[in-house]
Amino acid sequence: MITKDAAPPAPFWLSQQDCQLDDFIRTVSQRTALADYPHAAEVRENILVYDCDRVRALAGNAASLRALQAEWGEALMDGPGVVVLQRAVTDMDALEQVNRVFHALIAEQHASGQAAGDHFAEAGANDRIWNAQQKLCLRAPEAFARYYANPVFAWIAESWLGPAYQMTAQVNVVNPGGAAQAPHRDYHLGFQSAAACAAYPAPVHQMSALLTLQGAVAHCDMPLASGPTLYLPGSQRYRAGFLAWQQRPFRDYFARHCVQLPLSTGDAVFFNPALFHAAGHNRSPDIRRMANLLQVSSPFGRAMEALDRRAMSAALYPALQALRAQGALDDIGISHAIAACAEGYAFPSNLDRDQPINGMAPPTQQQLMHEALAQEWPAARLLDALDSHAWRRQA
Repeated sequence: MITKDAAPPAPFWLSQQDCQLDDFIRTVSQRTALADYPHAAEVRENILVYDCDRVRALAGNAASLRALQAEWGEALMDGPGVVVLQRAVTDMDALEQVNRVFHALIAEQHASGQAAGDHFAEAGANDRIWNAQQKLCLRAPEAFARYYANPVFAWIAESWLGPAYQMTAQVNVVNPGGAAQAPHRDYHLGFQSAAACAAYPAPVHQMSALLTLQGAVAHCDMPLASGPTLYLPGSQRYRAGFLAWQQRPFRDYFARHCVQLPLSTGDAVFFNPALFHAAGHNRSPDIRRMANLLQVSSPFGRAMEALDRRAMSAALYPALQALRAQGALDDIGISHAIAACAEGYAFPSNLDRDQPINGMAPPTQQQLMHEALAQEWPAARLLDALDSHAWRRQA
């Protein structure tokens, strides 16, 4: 029974009207208390900083390590939403080997004339290596093994996602003069338009942040002049944030109140993907600020059965054309049938082939089928489009 004095229930569906700047300001005004995080070395700019020399000393005690992981999980969920791990990487020889591979890959991209697109920055302004995880592993497996043998990466991934997580990575190099990114939230809902976000109920907004852990490993020294990432601690707690970050008042507040910390080579930052953040403006004359962006995903975001949705879509399309021509199915019914058949999500994809230049997400199978029906494509044309779509998604 709800009493008269009880707080009103939170809306099940979020809208742009639910984004109130005053509520947001109250949410992000919470200060981080060092006493609440006994394994942290300090709090700087409201961000927790951990000394990984001390962290690694916990490895011999399972209970102590579990307590640290619980602390990290709480910090990412209800605390500042971001932790800095100083000296996360100690094998500098391995890191330098990895850097050589990354520099070679970037040089090859330049030689090919390919400008890597970016989700939140102008294409070609900086350098990106999409699917750096696979490229590094295939080109330099020993360096890959030494780099990812790092227990700190595993411990913090497990603190947020548990075992069986999936590791991916993209390298981002912000060149001298590179402009700051627009503030944003990250994958999954962070890559959707406001209208698309509003189509998902509020529990999915909460779930989205629990499916991914964002990390960035500094592959060079990053003084403030080089524009290390900007953060707004505590912003991950704002319920309507996947809608709010796209609104001007929230972006303006971020610009006035965001913080950043310098990083040294081998330091790492991990944060909740719902945290408002943005790569900073590189004002240095000569620092090519390079970070390996780790995107660690939950193993649970997958269906139980493997289906060939391309074959299903090719088979279904002529039937939908016939049923529509007969008047047996209206557009709403056709839409439901397509949703039960074709892939409705844009990822994972091969972002070397599916460049995020004209939007944050490439087209889906479902969008292709709707376009084909609207334009009355012959079945052969849809099949070609499905084949091209499948090719772009292959690693």
